[in-house]
Amino acid sequence: MDTNPLNPALPAFVRYIPTVPFHNPVVLSLYNLLEPLQEKLAKPQAGVEICVQKLTHCSIRLYRAQGARTCRGAVLWIHGGGYIIGNAAMNDRECAAIAKELGVLVVSVDYRLGARNPFPAPLEDCYTAWQFMQSNASSLEIDRDRIVVIGQSAGGGLAACLAQRIAEAGGVQPVAQALIYPMLDDRTAANFELDAIKHRFWNNKNNRAGWHAYLGQPPGQPIAPRFAVAARHANLSGLPATWIGVGGLDLFYEENCAYAARLQAAGVSCELFREPGCPHGYDIIAPNTTVSQRLIQGYMTFIRDHLRPQP
Repeated sequence: MDTNPLNPALPAFVRYIPTVPFHNPVVLSLYNLLEPLQEKLAKPQAGVEICVQKLTHCSIRLYRAQGARTCRGAVLWIHGGGYIIGNAAMNDRECAAIAKELGVLVVSVDYRLGARNPFPAPLEDCYTAWQFMQSNASSLEIDRDRIVVIGQSAGGGLAACLAQRIAEAGGVQPVAQALIYPMLDDRTAANFELDAIKHRFWNNKNNRAGWHAYLGQPPGQPIAPRFAVAARHANLSGLPATWIGVGGLDLFYEENCAYAARLQAAGVSCELFREPGCPHGYDIIAPNTTVSQRLIQGYMTFIRDHLRPQP
């Protein structure tokens, strides 16, 4: 992580937004009580149809641009929230933008959260969504072998673990994975020295609480459950082409760079996008700034390039 000042392209108010102490059980409980309102209050996305479908233990939100689709590719989106908060509706804006700009079907999985349903439940829900897309490709009017998996923060960690699991299972693979400042390594949370650093929006105390809830054990133990921690997976060869984007002030900066280096060493095509002076979730807080647009267009271009029909 760099120690430079906040990127001047970000608005001044960003430095004054407090970090919510999700590591406090009372705060976490209150937040999760109020969170269902987010879906009820979700704003319609112009030019995009959104529908919800129930699966075995979770639901998915499907985003389709109105009118004829221009691409039979698809995107599986996995939301963030440190494994302990969040829902699929929180990314309506991002998913609708992908559906509209790229002309693809976007499926966002509303997985069970780790506080009540620790590993493997959240990953199983993501795998169920993947299997749904595979089994229903014909009715969804998508190509089974042209799906990009993308995740944001904890969703990026789940996306990385999902790609690892699918690779080991064999069969049809994601054509690519895009990881937006992904939460990849529980050993970061076990480093108590990081608690003293004022990481904006997601600090190491929150990180430790998220990993503890998800793993069902304190983070940083000698052994972690298989497919629970992407950065601990031994063999990264054979994974799909990868894009990783992260800000220089993000708690996850070092682990993201390390994972990108391991992918490249394993022969996986990996593009690492870094924006100096930007904290975790900066594209959510200030989406219209130049730095946020660079991040967004970075993964948009990556998805577009990998969903193009191969000659």
